[in-house]
Amino acid sequence: MKANDIILGIVFSSQTTLGILGNSFLVCLFIVMLLTGHRLRPIDTIFAQLACFNSLLLLSNGLPQTMAALGLKNFMNDNGCIILFYIHKVSRGLSLSSTCLLSGFQAITICPRGSWWAEVKARAPKYIMPISCVSCITHLLLNIIVFMKFKNLQASRNSSKLYDFGYCPGLEDTNIVDVHFGVVVSLRDALFVSLMVSASAYMILLLHQHHKQLQHLYVTNLQPRSSALNRATQSILLLVSTFVCFYTLNSILNSYMYLRKPKLWLMQCSAFLSIGFPTFSPFVMISSDSQFLKYCHRLWGRNAPHL
Repeated sequence: MKANDIILGIVFSSQTTLGILGNSFLVCLFIVMLLTGHRLRPIDTIFAQLACFNSLLLLSNGLPQTMAALGLKNFMNDNGCIILFYIHKVSRGLSLSSTCLLSGFQAITICPRGSWWAEVKARAPKYIMPISCVSCITHLLLNIIVFMKFKNLQASRNSSKLYDFGYCPGLEDTNIVDVHFGVVVSLRDALFVSLMVSASAYMILLLHQHHKQLQHLYVTNLQPRSSALNRATQSILLLVSTFVCFYTLNSILNSYMYLRKPKLWLMQCSAFLSIGFPTFSPFVMISSDSQFLKYCHRLWGRNAPHL
């Protein structure tokens, strides 16, 4: 085994393990808090969903890339490849839509009372689960094309259009179905990213206005609650910024690969970027949102032995 393959395997395995541990910690934390009767914020539902989808994304992309880098080339059969690509596409889309829902929900939460969104603010928590269910069903149905795309995979083994993902062979996106599907996915991604950027810009504007108002206030009894809301908003802004950064770099690289036959190292770089957000997002949430530390403190205080 070459030295660069060993280094690549270590990088992917570290990235995947770190991301799965972080996301699993968040999911387990929410489950334990819920079972022990602690009250969770409505937005924690979105955090839990995002952690689940990110874990699936890491398992369907990071884990196979690790095994391929460590020498297990093309170890999956056709059915395994199809299922793996399907899970990857669905989890990627759900991670995108959940991040968009997260930024939109927080923008509505901090909107001023006199705005039009104030009427939606009180009902917004009730819409989280219905929107999440519709999003999940939509992505499950949209990505059924993966099964159509790879149904003739075995017959195309000797095609000049075949390229290798490292752990599973695939076909270039050259037929008309793939082109149409690529356009639909690109429009979907562009819509979600635009909504995220718009919601983030709106939150930044509100935070700036709120900061200016606090400079002229002498009443301090409302400031602790406002500070907590501001910190939660800033954590979501940081989370969205992390997503947009990784997504933009990965999209640029994917666009370059689409114009020419991609090499294996380019696809490995794309895989590294695609699982970058799922890896770092749980640690961004934990470190920037003080509520998670409070949850841990409550559980530790409840389970700590009394001397």
